[in-house]
Amino acid sequence: GVFEEAKPDVVIHWAAESHVDRSIMEALPFLRTNIMGTQVLLDLSRTYGVEKFINISTDEVYGELGEEGRFHETTALNPSSPYSVSKASADMMGRAYHRTYGLPVITVRPSNNYGPWQYPEKLIPLTILKAMTNEKIPVYGKGKNIREWLFVSDCADAVFKIMETGTIGETYNTGSGEEQRNIDVVKTILKLLKKPEDMIEFTEDRLGHDFRYSLNSGKIREHTGWQAKISFHEGIEKTVSWYVDNTAWVQGKLDYPR
Repeated sequence: GVFEEAKPDVVIHWAAESHVDRSIMEALPFLRTNIMGTQVLLDLSRTYGVEKFINISTDEVYGELGEEGRFHETTALNPSSPYSVSKASADMMGRAYHRTYGLPVITVRPSNNYGPWQYPEKLIPLTILKAMTNEKIPVYGKGKNIREWLFVSDCADAVFKIMETGTIGETYNTGSGEEQRNIDVVKTILKLLKKPEDMIEFTEDRLGHDFRYSLNSGKIREHTGWQAKISFHEGIEKTVSWYVDNTAWVQGKLDYPR
């Protein structure tokens, strides 16, 4: 296979089933991909002697926060959904392979990513799409849940920094420090698209919906010098513009059976 032919020096394990709502409807694909898939890659990496295995986790492994405080890398994992449980398992599996086998694993826990090319089931692209087609925009509960938003290119830069200068065996929270309520994200998108706020339709809250995520990202700044460059204001404008200019791609994803 690819591993045998290429024998990579570094593996960056991004792959995941990543949509919380779908995991609530059907957990098994998340367990297969996120846990078993990670174990397969870890074993292959041992076999072929990779020099670094960058295991991409998520802030959702920590569970939820109240209105105060931030997650640190030492915060106990307390996942709430089948998705976040599967990611916590993959996270722990990578760290176990480092401890047990000496596999050179580095764990990365980013906050919510957004930007171009994101599949249109996630909050930001879904909101953009529905606003463009003048459909009602569903918002869970009252939209007060808070997320820390990280523009996708900033996340990619962080992973490359960690690959180059991160310490084997360490875990790095990777966030922007910019928190937004879901309702404010939706209102910002509507404003950029010059659409009325009465397009918002509040719906029954998601089962087990975490209230807030927020990361302390001091460690990655200290170890690698990385910090997010793109503000939410700039990033959301870039994102809305991209989706407006790439409606054919979005429609193709909507038509693709999953």
